[in-house]
Amino acid sequence: MGKQHLQATRLPQEFDTAMLPLGGVQRAIAELQEFIDNRPDAREMRKALAVKLVYQGYKYEEIQTILDVSLGSITSWKQAYQEYGIWGLRLNHKGRKSYLSDEQREEVLSWLQTKDIWELGELEYKLAFEYDVIYNSKRSYYDLFDAAGISWKKTTALNPKADEEAVAGKKKQIMSLLASNREEIEAGKLRVLLIDECHLLWGDLTGYVWGKTDQEIAVAVVNEREKQTYYGAVDYLNGKLILKAYRAGNSDNTIDYLHYLLDQSPDQRLLIFWDGASYHRSNLVKDFLSDINRDLSPEQWKIHCVRFAPNCPSQNPIEDIWLQAKTWVRRFCALIPTFSHLKWMFEWFLANTMFDFISLQMYGSFS
Repeated sequence: MGKQHLQATRLPQEFDTAMLPLGGVQRAIAELQEFIDNRPDAREMRKALAVKLVYQGYKYEEIQTILDVSLGSITSWKQAYQEYGIWGLRLNHKGRKSYLSDEQREEVLSWLQTKDIWELGELEYKLAFEYDVIYNSKRSYYDLFDAAGISWKKTTALNPKADEEAVAGKKKQIMSLLASNREEIEAGKLRVLLIDECHLLWGDLTGYVWGKTDQEIAVAVVNEREKQTYYGAVDYLNGKLILKAYRAGNSDNTIDYLHYLLDQSPDQRLLIFWDGASYHRSNLVKDFLSDINRDLSPEQWKIHCVRFAPNCPSQNPIEDIWLQAKTWVRRFCALIPTFSHLKWMFEWFLANTMFDFISLQMYGSFS
């Protein structure tokens, strides 16, 4: 089967360079790359990437496939950049509305009926790029999904070893524990963290994308088993993710990560929820916890760890975060030449996203 490779072509002769900022194509490309390197908002990054690809000679249809954007959006972004420079790509350029008209709302609800599965980012892009609307709260987007009869669902593999009774009992225990400590949690004295490890493979870059039916979509992957392990902890109160990279998941790295969490949480005690991975319950980790909590009453422990029920990953909302990050980087599969680039984009998304999806409050909400 033939493989699809996107090749940058020369700019057509009729390409208008007269209005290019900084005096030419190469300078515009350099300016756009500098803007991207400064890690803007993900939506600003997509705009800048689209305009940069235009100046590099990619056809609009190719950019549409790579970035999953409309041809009209590419045109408007290029025009905004030519007229206003980088400022034209900013989300707050010319101000943004925080509401849809009744007619626009009906159009969006109709659009949401066109397929069965959606990501929040798709709705955000639709409103921002077609209606110039950015909501201040994710709740407004959720309300639109709800009005369209769409609810958040996660597809997971069902583990037949999962004990539904044990899972339900553990959920009740966690909710009770959080409720009894609500005052200290909201006062910032007790920090609640949901911990998990993610193993990012170069092969994770491959997945489902839109392409021509009769052509194979080829993504350059030298070693699909090349791996980077990440320890992550999402703050239950504010949705912030604390990420650190390691060579593997083991007892030594688990202890190092717990030290790191303490450093990131000055004057706070930690209430940690995690699974029963062998290196979470090893003797080394148990000894570390005993030492750090020595001579303290359970109510004053520096780190208090609670295990989820076994064989049921859906108990930990951080699983959704890993899924969102991997899904996001796949959108740029044609632009990621090395595993180092993949890791950078994965980390960039996690560092620049505040997570507040519904499952993050599955054990009760806090103010």
